Amino acid sequence: MIEIMPESEGNVLAIKATEKLTSSDYEDVLIPKLNEVIEQQGKARLVLYLPETFEGWELGAAWDDAKFGTKHMRDLDKIAVVGGPKWVQWGMSLGTHFMQGQIKTFPVSEIAPALEWVKE
Repeated sequence: MIEIMPESEGNVLAIKATEKLTSSDYEDVLIPKLNEVIEQQGKARLVLYLPETFEGWELGAAWDDAKFGTKHMRDLDKIAVVGGPKWVQWGMSLGTHFMQGQIKTFPVSEIAPALEWVKE
């Protein structure tokens, strides 16, 4: 499930992902909201908060994520990944080679510093 966090404003979109993400999470919530931010602001800054209740992605959601990331790799200025399993952090580190924007990972306890970094 994806929840838009109240810290979202301007070009910053903060989302909390819990349980297992589905295609509908992407198609109904995340992609429309990110498209809106990009359309209004030019570039987006994203905080992806993955607390202990995050279980990963269903195959369709992973595909939606990959398609969106490929299409908008120049539209994301900064991405902060907070928490999540080690493989997510490793994958995001690998993603730095394909994106023009910055990606930084934070421990789950550091949501406030992650939000500050994205807003800088």
